[in-house]
Amino acid sequence: MTAPTLPGLAPAATSPEDKAPVKQPRPGSRAARMLLPRSVDVLKELATDYGVCLRPIPMRRTDLDTGQTEVIDLPCGATREDKCLPCARRNRRLRQAQIREGWHREDEPLPGPEPATDDQKSLIVLRGHLEFERDTAARSARWDEVADLDEAIRELEEAITTEGLRGRVAPPHQSPDEEEAEAGPRRKRSTRRRQDAPELPRRKVEPRTVGKIYTAPDGSTYQPSMWLTLTLDSYGPVREDGTPLNPARYDYRRAAWDAVHFPRLLDRFWQNLRRCEGWNVQYAGCVEPQRRLAPHAHFAIRGTIPREALRTVAAATYHQVWWPSVDVQRYGVDRPPVWDEQAKSWVDPDTRIPLATWDEALDAIDEDPDAEPVHVVRFGAQVDARGVMPGTEDSERTLRYITKYITKHAADCHPTGTERQRAHLERLWRQLQVTPCTDRCANWLLYGVQPKKATGKLRPGRCKGKVHQRSSLGIGGRRILISRDWSGKTLSDHKADAREWVRALLGVTTDAAGADAEPGAAGPVPLRHAWEMARPTDRDVPPLAHRLLRSISERARWRSQLLSAKERAAAGSSPNLSATDRHTAATGEGDI
Repeated sequence: MTAPTLPGLAPAATSPEDKAPVKQPRPGSRAARMLLPRSVDVLKELATDYGVCLRPIPMRRTDLDTGQTEVIDLPCGATREDKCLPCARRNRRLRQAQIREGWHREDEPLPGPEPATDDQKSLIVLRGHLEFERDTAARSARWDEVADLDEAIRELEEAITTEGLRGRVAPPHQSPDEEEAEAGPRRKRSTRRRQDAPELPRRKVEPRTVGKIYTAPDGSTYQPSMWLTLTLDSYGPVREDGTPLNPARYDYRRAAWDAVHFPRLLDRFWQNLRRCEGWNVQYAGCVEPQRRLAPHAHFAIRGTIPREALRTVAAATYHQVWWPSVDVQRYGVDRPPVWDEQAKSWVDPDTRIPLATWDEALDAIDEDPDAEPVHVVRFGAQVDARGVMPGTEDSERTLRYITKYITKHAADCHPTGTERQRAHLERLWRQLQVTPCTDRCANWLLYGVQPKKATGKLRPGRCKGKVHQRSSLGIGGRRILISRDWSGKTLSDHKADAREWVRALLGVTTDAAGADAEPGAAGPVPLRHAWEMARPTDRDVPPLAHRLLRSISERARWRSQLLSAKERAAAGSSPNLSATDRHTAATGEGDI
């Protein structure tokens, strides 16, 4: 006879995978309610799927004719996914389009400036006459006339800019007091190459940016490009997870200094490469950390360069830092120098002796004939380079790899899940906190030197520079590096191209700029709207959830119209689409 099972003691259901008991919560209990998805999370998930900004900026637009106002949400434009994932993804797609358009170009992106008009030349001649009259008045010490001529020169410079000339004809004139203040001697460093660096050939750089065209035996031509990875030197043996085998022997000081000055090393590399190859090499890439948290860079290069030449240039490239010595840290963060208000100087906390100023520390370097740079940054031996053919899957896969981490902070590119990885990150960050970043960094006080233009507000060990932040890992400046002649366009130009592509696909002929213009009207269109920032607490600004729901509905309608237009375009022929437009139409990555 089998005993009856009491209520609540029945065997739990088992899952078919592992046969482990799965206990279901009681219906109506708090545990059962916690399993239900939250409507707010579903709203944010849908907003992310439709590309709706999660932190929109409310702007109030007022019609100057009728006085009617409306609140319009503008995307925040964040580039990091921890702030706004839809905006970060949109920025990544835009960067991919920028790199894709300039990578395998067969023509020069910038044809050159147009010839100057007669009116523009006459303004330059007039500027020369004013310069002659000013020089004559200054020689005769007629300073009232000099002031009047300076004002006339300023007005003429504005007229030259209005006429359509870019740049400045000549630097502005300075007053006698300013000239006397800047009359100090300029420091010069020797440009002679180091003896431990190999020599490089130096050729005159040709004004071309496209690579070499190769001809196959069958007569067909092809023009490949390249993908390049540059890394820093080793600071000690590491494990597969990037942590050092012996943290006590790992050179964290050199790792911190290399990370801070890595952007200058990259600039020297491209400068040397162009001089060595003899043409204006163009690049586009991203700087990101390795697993060992040292920065390295991935670049797309237009055209081809021999791998041996790339390795030779990388081995011969270095950057010398001529700063005061940092071999001995004289003060600690808990007991730094103090500010003397009367002397307007930082002094020793015990002896009250003023610390050496920045100019005095540099003078000591100039007077020492055996002085050596405080640090020299070099690349490591690992230089990875390979060819990439245009229009292949390898090209798209490499493009996605280059832009893989541009939406993340440097410290978030690789997870630090173990205690060993967290300790490695902590040790590197502690070293970065006491590493000087610029000539005005407060950390110079720790080494007995007053930084340039020192004030009493400096806090050594707490510099607010980007390289000292935990999320940057010492990588300062821009992480996305694109040469000037890459695509011949700015990021705003690529945004405008994406909008024009959507308008052309949808058959829209009127843009926002000419929407207010009357048919047949000539001349500039008068402003009809006034814009101002709206606060979230204003009464006419709806709650954020209402605005997100409205934007999701609007995006859903736009997506339906765009998909319908793509189907109609796919049914016909589109021979005039560019490579970027074909990729956008194939993948559906159009930014509405």
